[in-house]
Formats: sequence, structure tokens, C-alpha cells
Amino acid sequence: MQKFEITGGIPLAGSVRVSGAKNSALKLMAASLLTTEKTILYNVPLIQDVYTMADVLRAIGASVIISPGRVEIDPSGDLSYTTPYELVRRMRASITVMGPLLARQGRARVAMPGGCNIGPRKLDFHFSGFEKLGARINVEHGFINVAANRLTGDVISLDYPSVGATENLVMAACLAEGRTVIESAAREPELIDLVKFLTSMGARISGAGTDTIVIDGVDELGGATHTVMPDRIEAGTYMLAAAVTGGELEIDGADPRHLEIFISKMRAIGVGVDEYEGGIRCRGGDDYRGTDIATLPYPGFPTDLQAPMTVLLSLARVHSIVTENVFENRFSFVDELNRLGADIRTSGHHAVVHGNCRLEGAIVEAPDLRAGAALVLAGLAASGVTEVRRIGHIDRGYENFEQKLQLVGADIRRVEAGEPAPSPTPFN
Repeated sequence: MQKFEITGGIPLAGSVRVSGAKNSALKLMAASLLTTEKTILYNVPLIQDVYTMADVLRAIGASVIISPGRVEIDPSGDLSYTTPYELVRRMRASITVMGPLLARQGRARVAMPGGCNIGPRKLDFHFSGFEKLGARINVEHGFINVAANRLTGDVISLDYPSVGATENLVMAACLAEGRTVIESAAREPELIDLVKFLTSMGARISGAGTDTIVIDGVDELGGATHTVMPDRIEAGTYMLAAAVTGGELEIDGADPRHLEIFISKMRAIGVGVDEYEGGIRCRGGDDYRGTDIATLPYPGFPTDLQAPMTVLLSLARVHSIVTENVFENRFSFVDELNRLGADIRTSGHHAVVHGNCRLEGAIVEAPDLRAGAALVLAGLAASGVTEVRRIGHIDRGYENFEQKLQLVGADIRRVEAGEPAPSPTPFN
């Protein structure tokens, strides 16, 4: 068990390089199963979830070689159609191997996935879509069994623009017979990145980035080389790190087009945000205005930045209201943030964030990936020493998190949980 120890109150300054997008890289790795040829992915973040996905692919029978910024996948051998429970339970994204296995093998047996406990993320949209393509589905003993003699294109209308379901169905439809039309599809940039990769493999797909995606099935796909898009959630996290510490950071490699709603909210609060060629510059201040945010599927405010944004709102001079419309347990971090001195009250999927809070160091635990990052940001803004425990959640999604923060002036270190903490700084 490891933890972060943070001495806060230091304005961050300098530049941070954004890594490749976690939520894209994992799906691209799964998509490699659609071909018998080698694929190479560049700009892959070396995070725990990538290593877990690599283990999932190896368990199926693919060869995976990971080196800094590069993943080479060779799925040319005889693949199994079963994924092991021990691996899938660690990470929700492992469910996306179901579509590629079904398309290539005609069947898949995938353990019910795990990951962050941020509320139920139903698989109904995956199941109903696969059934429209001609698959048979049975769930028993904690495993999802999907089989089809031949996938056949159809019109699939999703009740909700689920990113995972859209990705799974697009991958399966690439090798289906005929045309598949997915209505009310997700529009996330990571989905567009996946479609670019599939297209380079020989898939015929149009409409990515709109709510209607059309896939004309092909007989086979080939290998490809692809560079993973920058991680917009990581970029937003470092922008918030600059804001909560009153510092100034250049986030190199960030694409402002992926963060338009988020950037508009940052400016409304009083954070200085400038775009430059190849990145975003963010300047913190000392007089923030409160604002209301409501999470929604892209292009709405991203749910993955809700918890880190709530830290900034707690420093504003008036109260704000946060509405979580995507995952029902996304407020699980509130009690921990209140331990640091925030004043947040929740009711259902709403949270009232009272401003003018003076954050002070305390011992807190990360309940999930994005909440863990939020608690680190709170520690950077707080006076005294903050100890963030259960940081394995953070390692799942942020590459070299503490090292990048250290390079821009943060006093943060990773220690074993049994190592004594430094004496706290007196609060003034």
C-alpha cells in the first residue's frame, strides 16, 4: 500500500506534457483483436489500466509488447474466446473485448467487469445492440456469454449515448454482413479516435462525432499503426491544478477543441485560459466566482472532471451547484473533501458547494480514480500536510502523476503506507 504526502500552498509554474488518452488507448488495444495482423500504437500512457488490458489480451492468446510510449500487439495466433475473471474485475474497459471477439471468433465469454465504484453502468445497451446484430446472450455465474453464427447489420437505436456500448457495437459491426446504423450514438473524441484506427485497418465507417454512425461490414481487417490522441481529462486536471494553487501552467499537447465546455466554465469562474499552438495555458487567480455545472455526455461537461472541478468551486467566493447526470455515485469523494475543510452538502444527484473555504491538510482516502486526483488537487491547495491513501486508483489513469507535479513545483511524494509522515506545518 502506498500513499501521497503533499505539502500544499505552493503555486505551480512551468509546463506539463499531456500523455495519450487512457479512454482511447484501452479501446484501441481491444480493437486490435479484429485482425490477424500486427498493430502498433504510439503515445500509449504507461498506466495500470494499460498493463491490465495487456494482460487481458495475453490471456486471450495475443502477443503484447509494451515499451515507453509504444504498444505492439500481434493477435495472429489461435485466440481463446474467454477472458479471466481475475483480470476483468479490475477494469471496466475490459468489456470492450466482447465486440471484437464476437466479430472474429463468433463468440465471447467475458467476466462481468469491475473498475471504479461510481455507480451502476448497465450493460443493457451492449446486449440489446448485439441482439440486433443477431447474437444470442446469456449471463450466468458472473460471466457474459455472447454467440452468433453470423453477425448481420441492422439499425440500432440506443436509449442513451453510452460510449462503451457505441464502441463495442462499432467494432462488432465492422465484420458484420451488410450495413449497421447506430442512432443516438456517443460523440466523444475517444470514439472518433477509435474510428480513425478502425478505418486505417480497412473498416468502412462514417458519421463518427455525430449521433448517427454508419458501418458497412467488410470481410476482414488488416494491421495498422496509430498514434493515440491526447488525454483531455488529464489536461483538464492539470489546468485545475494551476487554478487551485494560483499558479500558471502550460499544458503541452492538449487539444482545446476537446474541452470547450470545460474551458468556458473555467473562464466563467475567473481562471485565465489561453490557447496556443500545441497546447493550453492556464493562469490561476485569487478571486474566483461560483458557477453551476451539470455533467452530460460529450459535448457536455465531462463527468470525469466533476470531482476536480468541485475542488476549485470550494475556493470560489460564493456557492455553486453541481449536478451529476452520468454516474450516481460520483459524490463519494465529498466526505473526504469536507475533511480537508470544504463545505459541500449533497442531495441525490445534486451538490451545493459553499465557497470561501479554507482547505487544511488532513488524511483522506481516494474512493476512485477521478476522486483521487481531486483529493490530490485539494492537498496542493491546502495549508499544511495532506496524506492521500489508496492511490492505486490514481495509478490506473494518470501516467507519472506525482513526477509531473513535482516538475512544476509541487511538494508531493509517494511513500509506503507504513512510512512515518513528516510533522504537519502549523495552520495560521
